[in-house]
Amino acid sequence: MPVPDLFRDGMARGWKTLNGAQLDHDLILDADVAIIGSGAGGGTTAEILSAAGLKVLLIEEGPLKTSSDFKMLEDEAYASLYQEGIGRMSKDGAVSILQGRAVGGTTLVNWTSSFRTPAPTLEQWAREHAVVGHGSEQMAPWFERMEQRLGVAPWRVPPNANNQVLQTGCEQLNYSWHVIPRNVRGCWNLGYCGMGCPTNAKQSMLVTTIPATLENGGQLLYLARAHRLLIKGDQVTGLECQAMDPRCVAPTGRLITVRARHYVLSGGGINTPGLLLRSDAPDPHKTLGKRTFLHVVNFSAAQFPTAINGFYGAPQSIYSDHFQWKDGVTGPMGYKLEVPPLHPALAATLFARYGETGAQHMAQLPNTQMMLALMRDGFHPDSPGGSVELRSDGSAVLDYRLTAYGWEGLRRAFHSMAEIQFAAGASAVMPLHSDARMCTNLRETRELIDSLSLELYRTRLASAHVMGGCAMGENPHFAVTDSLGRHHQLSNVSVHDGSLFPTSIGANPQLSVYGLTAKLATLLAERLVKAG
Repeated sequence: MPVPDLFRDGMARGWKTLNGAQLDHDLILDADVAIIGSGAGGGTTAEILSAAGLKVLLIEEGPLKTSSDFKMLEDEAYASLYQEGIGRMSKDGAVSILQGRAVGGTTLVNWTSSFRTPAPTLEQWAREHAVVGHGSEQMAPWFERMEQRLGVAPWRVPPNANNQVLQTGCEQLNYSWHVIPRNVRGCWNLGYCGMGCPTNAKQSMLVTTIPATLENGGQLLYLARAHRLLIKGDQVTGLECQAMDPRCVAPTGRLITVRARHYVLSGGGINTPGLLLRSDAPDPHKTLGKRTFLHVVNFSAAQFPTAINGFYGAPQSIYSDHFQWKDGVTGPMGYKLEVPPLHPALAATLFARYGETGAQHMAQLPNTQMMLALMRDGFHPDSPGGSVELRSDGSAVLDYRLTAYGWEGLRRAFHSMAEIQFAAGASAVMPLHSDARMCTNLRETRELIDSLSLELYRTRLASAHVMGGCAMGENPHFAVTDSLGRHHQLSNVSVHDGSLFPTSIGANPQLSVYGLTAKLATLLAERLVKAG
């Protein structure tokens, strides 16, 4: 029996949607609130504001793809659902950056891992960055609200073999490990979360808050790139959007002008600062786009005598924070250990080999396990993050530099991952580095890791988590917004996404965005309704 396409059914009932690619003329749209970006921040905000009776317009650069479109095929999904056709990178091309670009944003393609913001992170924000009102106790009700809304709970199905390696290795070494909470309901355990969920089990914005917004009378505009805010004094008077072609590659030439009482920016840690930069938004203290952080990720591959088949089953279900906070927030860089799924195109990209060596790696894929380390960025003076800039065509790019402090953390992470993989029974381990090879014992692997020249391009680095760039805080000399996401210089602009974070958070960020923006959007709705 086919899975009902919730979105197409809703559109047939009269949901208000506009496809920018189909416009044959320029357009002017009016709303109480224009929300730019339809991911975790924008979707959550849209539902709450529309439920308060406000006229909401939700704007998305990417296409509208629904469960009927998700065929579990890498080539189709990566090209249509990710920023820059999954080609987004840091400015120097050394770090791949995976972010969604479709209705639902990154919530459409992430691997469902859902963590509350760690207490040490919230304490650091209050202590060092003048963030008020967001301590663990104050945030707990908001996290709980969104966990209930989105079905977030520890995964009750036994882990697939890829995740089981992390659990087994940690148990053998007496390292702590835990089950990952996932935002799913009725999950079929297919393992293709990164390509859009064909069963609507993943509780992304596509099947939760955006449908609720449209049921409340909100409007969705997609294939429309927010190009520039029109600013007069301390007010935004309009937003110019470029209609995009069906592939979201180039503007069609049609212009959509949006007029609203209030504007909420939810485009994420690169696109939100980019929009403000393109708009020449006031930035008297040069904070905009600065202190933008990644959970930089490195990888360790292992061969096992039995099949792993890392392309089946929930992509992430086990994690370890054993090395995350052991030296506090200001000691050596900490890291969270997880695993990635190993679908063929993704695996081939990670191995980045060619010829006979590349063919051998891919032939061994069924017996390959992969582990990753999320580096906790931004808590130390020697971990300053990067800055968002504009390219010559006006598009945003992250200039991100790794320091010796970060490289030292990456080397320790290579050691930790290899140790766990061998403890779980690996027959060979290889850190993903251009000069590395498969080693058949831990001593040899440790010697190899210590001999590697850790540098850009030679070390495989990626990230799916961009944070900061519009940091919140009460001191406008160091923050773009206040602790409620209100822009310090623009009275009718709020930021509701991960760009608010003053540091990285040390955990997959979607639930952090959900909880924080639920709180900020609820307070914003109260202010707007009261103001009439």
